[in-house]
Amino acid sequence: MFKSPFLAETGAIAQFTGRFFREGFRPRYEVREFLYQCFVVGYQSLPMVSITGFIMGLVLTLQSRPTMAKFGAESWIPTMVGLTIIREMGPIITALIFAGKIGSSIGAELGSMRVTEQIDAMEVSGTNPFKYLVVTRVLATTLMLPLLTVLADAIGLYASYVGINTRGMTTLALFINTVLAGLTFADVLPAFFKTFFFGFAVGLVGCYKGYYAAKGTAGVGVAANSAVVISSLLIFIIDLLAVQITELLSFN
Repeated sequence: MFKSPFLAETGAIAQFTGRFFREGFRPRYEVREFLYQCFVVGYQSLPMVSITGFIMGLVLTLQSRPTMAKFGAESWIPTMVGLTIIREMGPIITALIFAGKIGSSIGAELGSMRVTEQIDAMEVSGTNPFKYLVVTRVLATTLMLPLLTVLADAIGLYASYVGINTRGMTTLALFINTVLAGLTFADVLPAFFKTFFFGFAVGLVGCYKGYYAAKGTAGVGVAANSAVVISSLLIFIIDLLAVQITELLSFN
């Protein structure tokens, strides 16, 4: 019977997701490994997320200033940049950087463990490799990405303040008050909640591709690369769904 590779892959990921929820809520809980993965995931991402957040805020401010000045609306730059970063740019850019850095790292790490038969050895020794390797990493990425997004947003807004002051003089207090005045909970909460789903997708796909990596060194490379591609695609799909849902709920 003809079987589409796309449908087969989608079904396999769905089964993997179901197994995650079955294993994740059942004792024994690998708390120490989970905390270690939170540290690794957050620490490894800090430099890239910080630099990207600063460049994002600075470029957005410098690029928008000529157009805003043309319409005499330079005073609206903090509001516009704040809305753009908080609602869309911050979550999306941070999630894509996260997928490239952490998603590929998880895929390569678990892929190497599969190739060198370390995962098989864990099963033989009585350790549940799915709970120890997969559940802890997926929970860590789900929790850490929202925190990293908040950091990237804050750094991006500070970079915007720096950009504004390259051709003018605005106090930090006035900048912050202007940004906060233009934001509502309807802008902040949906953008924050969707980052949990971004983190979940990155961790789950990275673990799935690594856990079922093909034998041989080429399989490790394929697992890392495909983890980034699929998780990046899922990030855009989740973002599109989030926009539609917020519109239906009249948040926009």
